[in-house]
Amino acid sequence: MNLPPFHLAFPVRDLAEARAFWGGLMGCSEGRSSDQWIDFNFHGHQLVAHCVGERSQDAGANPVDGHGVPVPHFGLVLPMDEWHALAERLRAAGTQFAIEPYVRFKGEVGEQATMFFRDPSGNAVEIKAFADIGQLFAK
Repeated sequence: MNLPPFHLAFPVRDLAEARAFWGGLMGCSEGRSSDQWIDFNFHGHQLVAHCVGERSQDAGANPVDGHGVPVPHFGLVLPMDEWHALAERLRAAGTQFAIEPYVRFKGEVGEQATMFFRDPSGNAVEIKAFADIGQLFAK
């Protein structure tokens, strides 16, 4: 699957926090930056952290598997081994999960792992992995 890079600009309250989280913990290399924004390479996709001070509240949450999924959120679909490695790195760093890492549809078609957490500015992030990436857009 050859996808064009996705671009997402999102609010952060502090660029040093964003650098430590997105660059350090999440392992995203840094591209261009200014005193108001930073470009990060999020697995080939361009995330731009814009410093706006304190952010507004979430729009709400939707129930999925008995969890309140935060809206809005953004994220990435990783290979399963990378998903597990990131989950362990986040746990080791003391990350508080909005939804703890778990596997949905275990042993079924569409089996997928998911976790939700927030960056230091409160942006909700979901990281997923599929046992079969071909199920990503299946009905």
